[in-house]
Amino acid sequence: MKKSRVATVNPRQKGVSPPKPNPKWGREEETEVFAKKVKLFRQGKISEDDFRRFRLQHGAYGSRLHMDYSMVRIKVPGGEITPDQIEKIASLSEAFSIGSAHVSTRQNIQLHWVQLEDVSEIMRGLVETGLTTREACGNTIRNVMCSHFAGVCPNEEFDATPYSMAIARFFLRNPMCQNLPRKFKINFACCDQHGLVRVADIGLVPATKEENGAKVRGFKIYLGGGLGAASFIGHLLEDFTPEGRVLATCMATVRLFDRHGNRENMARNRMRYLVHEMGWEKFQKMALKERSIVEMTTSYSTAQLFDVKSQEDTRQLPKAPRMAKLPMLNEQVTKDSPANERWLHTNVVPQKQEGYFTVFITLGAGDITASQLRVLASAIRDYSAEGVARNTPQQNFAVRYVRGTELRDFYEKLASVGLANPGALTIASAVGCSGTTSCNLAITNSHRLAKEVQRKFLELGLDTDDSLRDATIKISGCPNSCGQHEIATIGFFGGATRVNNSMTPTYTMLFGGSAGEQGELAKAAMRVPAKRVIDTILKVIELYRQQRSASETLHHWVVNITKGRGTAGIKDLEGLKAALAEVIQLPAPEQDPDAYMDYGSDSRFSAKTARGECAA
Repeated sequence: MKKSRVATVNPRQKGVSPPKPNPKWGREEETEVFAKKVKLFRQGKISEDDFRRFRLQHGAYGSRLHMDYSMVRIKVPGGEITPDQIEKIASLSEAFSIGSAHVSTRQNIQLHWVQLEDVSEIMRGLVETGLTTREACGNTIRNVMCSHFAGVCPNEEFDATPYSMAIARFFLRNPMCQNLPRKFKINFACCDQHGLVRVADIGLVPATKEENGAKVRGFKIYLGGGLGAASFIGHLLEDFTPEGRVLATCMATVRLFDRHGNRENMARNRMRYLVHEMGWEKFQKMALKERSIVEMTTSYSTAQLFDVKSQEDTRQLPKAPRMAKLPMLNEQVTKDSPANERWLHTNVVPQKQEGYFTVFITLGAGDITASQLRVLASAIRDYSAEGVARNTPQQNFAVRYVRGTELRDFYEKLASVGLANPGALTIASAVGCSGTTSCNLAITNSHRLAKEVQRKFLELGLDTDDSLRDATIKISGCPNSCGQHEIATIGFFGGATRVNNSMTPTYTMLFGGSAGEQGELAKAAMRVPAKRVIDTILKVIELYRQQRSASETLHHWVVNITKGRGTAGIKDLEGLKAALAEVIQLPAPEQDPDAYMDYGSDSRFSAKTARGECAA
């Protein structure tokens, strides 16, 4: 017998805030231009290099070893997406892709294996709901990120969402950033804990200061961070940047990169290399001087294009009913606890708005099917007073403003299509880039490995161990950083190594990374065969449980070891490597041939790569 709904309020009912309208990021004429360019390319009237630059600027990324197919990257500024947009993506994935979508670590949504001639049809469908692929790839400003907690975080000074949207709209199609030396990334945080501000070209944290007895809004702005084969943590430009100088600061930084960035060496032409090679003090002085020039020379009409007010959500959200606190959010659960309680404990967090909660939808390495997308869209309409979702850098969805009285019904709706897995905010929610499933640069199948980690960890109930909760696992299929392995507690990037005279998929294992305003880069430790990665992580957890101090979490234990501050048998990274040496060993190939194959493959491993598509 179906359980009746309790105190359910549909946001579309009278007296409740209406749905948030779809923003208009896309343009119909761009879809027509793209279709025409494809025809000219097929006719040999446009060179391959020229067409490549064009399609990347419009968000079409070549698929692995099959350039007749594309990965279409959909920009989702600030990660904010409406139910209508989610349903449209579901339909497009069925009509032109593989029936599923992929959430990236930069709040984009990707459709894989799209026939080149069908890309314009996807673009046209996206325009109908306000979305665009424009500048999702190429040497320009990529999707502007904003913390999925912005607006609901108890520790934020103010909601950064309107600022992120205003910056995204200002730079979209802006002539000043259409031919940069390389891609450029801007991230907004909500507080010092959430948001990848120290690993972006420009990272902004909301801040306030007292002036004449009143609070003035502004930001702490970090410049020159980024992840990749060589990673750097961003530098604080100044103690406080007033909100009125945010646009000029961003413009000045982009202009400096455009003028001084390395256009010759693609391996070293991100802005972080410019800052590193020039030296922070010199770059900082140039940025402040350039900002003064921008402020003196930018026209009023141009400055007005940065319109924060127009991006604010002025709807009045209804108050949630008072209710008792949910014990499962704070009390211990086990793998044998009821599924709903385990989900509450690992996927739900209270907001600063009393009676409301943010619910995280656990995806497997960012994958979600078309049918699941439709149910998610319906659930947002039924249960979110905000009426939108946010996708996250952990490749999950966050649905906010869910009333505590409706959490049980929300869970049951998600469970009906397999979207109610626990572990979203725990070590079990492993991040994995697309790897060899679609990327030209990938060496290993990081995507499948991340799913295997998640499956095994949920099976073992590791999501219920709160001492592991703040630890993260992030996996990339090559030394580049789509999986953000450098800011993981335990990170991996793919490679190939000859083991027992047989070419084998392996991962370089890193320890001690973290995100947030106090972010640190992980330290590389050792190579691990792909089929030994899960066993190696489990061994690390076993060692931690044996040697930790009473209140030490796994993340802090690992960080202390990377800094040579271990307090038990393992003092430093060398000690940890020695303790893991046995578990990474492989038997002879003839004894266990599967150990030398990659995940998702039943044939002998070979490291195949092609020209990367990260830059135009």
